[in-house]
Amino acid sequence: MPFTAALSTAPDTARAVEEVCTQAVGQFAGSPDLALVFFSPHHAENAGEIAGGLVKRLAPRHLLGCMGEAIVGNDREIERQPAISLWIGRWTEPVELEPFHLTVEPTAEGYSILGWPDGLMNADLARSAMLLLGDPFTFPADAFLQEVNSDHAGLRVMGGMASGADAPGQGRLLLGERVLEQGAVGVLLQGPLRLWSVVSQGCRPIGRHMVVTRAEENLILELGGKPPLLQLQQLWQELSSRDQELFQQGLHIGLAVSEYRERFGRGDFLVRNVLGLEQQTGALAIAGRARVGQTVQFHVRDSQSADDDLHLMLQVAATAHDAKPASALLFTCNGRGTRLFSQPHHDAQVVRAEMADIPIAGFFAQGELGPVGTQNFIHGFTASIVLFAD
Repeated sequence: MPFTAALSTAPDTARAVEEVCTQAVGQFAGSPDLALVFFSPHHAENAGEIAGGLVKRLAPRHLLGCMGEAIVGNDREIERQPAISLWIGRWTEPVELEPFHLTVEPTAEGYSILGWPDGLMNADLARSAMLLLGDPFTFPADAFLQEVNSDHAGLRVMGGMASGADAPGQGRLLLGERVLEQGAVGVLLQGPLRLWSVVSQGCRPIGRHMVVTRAEENLILELGGKPPLLQLQQLWQELSSRDQELFQQGLHIGLAVSEYRERFGRGDFLVRNVLGLEQQTGALAIAGRARVGQTVQFHVRDSQSADDDLHLMLQVAATAHDAKPASALLFTCNGRGTRLFSQPHHDAQVVRAEMADIPIAGFFAQGELGPVGTQNFIHGFTASIVLFAD
């Protein structure tokens, strides 16, 4: 197999590393081009031992890793228990891999992100992708993705923000045998990658599409020529009792990522939280920037919507590509798992059910990275999946 994944729940770090290596070697011949490892906070103090053990045993060309609040391995999601998950892969066609470490440096005008991979200068962005693991306390993922979208349009960025830490300096990132506590680590891939992205935001649209007719920054002042409060009052009357309940629990808004569509459906919207309403003006505050002329639609989220959306987005991906997926990386929100679903292992098992039991590794992230339309975003309550074809 060109890709494989292994999981250990052993509490002893050395034993866990040995177990994942033994499992992986049994299904994989030779040295991997890329190894990714995700480990629970139980193993954080031994992060150097994890990196060193994997390099010694597997001799990968490149190694990346990070800590996660919960760890994904094949069809399991290990929450609140020790776990190490390993993913390794090798490409039969020539694929260039360039690892990098991004850091933030203060400047007179704010800050600059340093450490960009040199290969971006001349990359064929249509045949390139970036896997990124970031520290949520010290790396401005949203600003980084905006810069990518502006200066390297077409480059797909996928991954997640490390989780399981309560303060700066507690998280762990791995780059080769180096253990890092800040910034982001990643790898730029170029060539015949045969990979694609699935971003399941776990929401369901309600009501009808509307167009923003007046806005300032993150405030929507008018929707379809009316204050948003009036539009929401009308929407409320049209909803079922179940949707009214979900409306009250937490309302979301989908911002169309492209206006060049006759119809809008799931996958066409970037979903963001509704922060509140101004009672006097009827304006709506959202966790994002709205622009005049943009199509929007309100959304709700619950476990059934999240389950339906994940199945649907995976099915769409399967039918959109001729190649069959051979492996996956799963970056799912730490608000999912048993915090959202009644049964454990939900997202991992849905991916395996839709994609024929392929090997999977990943973690529960504090922000998931993945493209919607042609642009990259950081998400919440989302499952961001990277599928690799054989």
